[in-house]
Amino acid sequence: MVTAAAAHIEFKHVTVRYGSHVALRDVSLDIPEKEIFGIIGPANSGKTTLLKCINRTIDFVPGAKVEGDVLVGGQNVFSVKNVYDLRRQIGMVFPLPVGLPLSVYDNVAYAPRMAGLYNRAELDALVEKCLRQAALWDEVKDRLQMLGTKLSGGQQQRLTIARALSHRPKILCLDEFSIAVDPVTTMKIEDVLLDLKEKMTIVLVTNLVQQAHRLADRVAFLNDSRLIEVGTTGVIFSEHPSNRMTFDYVRGHFG
Repeated sequence: MVTAAAAHIEFKHVTVRYGSHVALRDVSLDIPEKEIFGIIGPANSGKTTLLKCINRTIDFVPGAKVEGDVLVGGQNVFSVKNVYDLRRQIGMVFPLPVGLPLSVYDNVAYAPRMAGLYNRAELDALVEKCLRQAALWDEVKDRLQMLGTKLSGGQQQRLTIARALSHRPKILCLDEFSIAVDPVTTMKIEDVLLDLKEKMTIVLVTNLVQQAHRLADRVAFLNDSRLIEVGTTGVIFSEHPSNRMTFDYVRGHFG
């Protein structure tokens, strides 16, 4: 079981291969607790692979082989016996919303029920809390029994976030959450994330450089499966990051 006291994440010489293809090459970095950590880089640079290592959804990728250590709270996630418990503590939001074929209410209540929470008053309070945290409550409070899949794309993405929050995670991972939602919804979700970082560590993969600039406390820049640079947002987006490639990427010279 991952220690709940510290959601600090460490990558130690992590290499990931998909067959003969190297998706990540000898990556080492630290992600401090309770901040937004942005991961940027061109397509196929290894961003999503890095994210999937944190809660071991990399296990679902056929032929994936991971070398090195990924530690959460000081424990290697690849030595964790109860992977379901690990994933309850590390929520994941994918690029496209994947709503369960259930009501809005049951989308959020499903995981707590599976964990043994059946008291209706407690479930009601938790569902409302998660929907409020995802900036969705005011839009759905009068239609909690409608199918979640009937919501708009932006609402479904926020419902996915609410569902991830229903696990009461210590870490929230988001992979291109704004790829299928409109700018107004994107800004709502960004406000949500800024509020949530007071309670949990957020790891954000984004192809939108300016989004990383707006949200992240620190940023990692990957290119061609390698970690090029890690630094505070101020340094990465300044005139003088430590690597010229970082400077060129964040200014749109390639990618």
